[in-house]
Amino acid sequence: MSTSKSADGALRTARLVLRGPKEHDLDAMHRVYSDPYAMRYWATLPHPDRATTKELLDRRIAHWAQQQTNFQITLDGAWIGNVGLFTGHEIGFMLDPAHHRKGYVSEALAVVLPAVFARTGHPRLMADIDPRNAASAATLRKFGFRETHRAKNTYLIGGVWFDSAYFALDRPT
Repeated sequence: MSTSKSADGALRTARLVLRGPKEHDLDAMHRVYSDPYAMRYWATLPHPDRATTKELLDRRIAHWAQQQTNFQITLDGAWIGNVGLFTGHEIGFMLDPAHHRKGYVSEALAVVLPAVFARTGHPRLMADIDPRNAASAATLRKFGFRETHRAKNTYLIGGVWFDSAYFALDRPT
């Protein structure tokens, strides 16, 4: 897969531009982050209003200014998801359900994982997913992540407890 990096930290693949967050991403992000279906495996409830999504976007903009490791996935200039470090050494991804099953997350991870290792000193990346999320588990395994363990009742979301499956990927040698 061909990839290139630009001066602003963005990465490019055959179909995608992976870049830092921009204010104009807000509407597309809110549409996804307020969607119960899109958020069914996420660690929070769907966003109740644009202000909640704006807070998330503002945190991502601030993070990008410090460390360019959490990317906005764009297709033809439009935001369709996120991929990269969410906190510490934990990697994650969110994709607009309208774009599921088209290989976009895999295409993004193929260039983001090497970039994250290159831009950080992390010896290992971790992922925490809902064990019911078979698609995310398969994607992580495709890139060499291995499941390390599971834990019960790790997230209390809307008064309901959810479990976690943890995955790890060691820095390539």
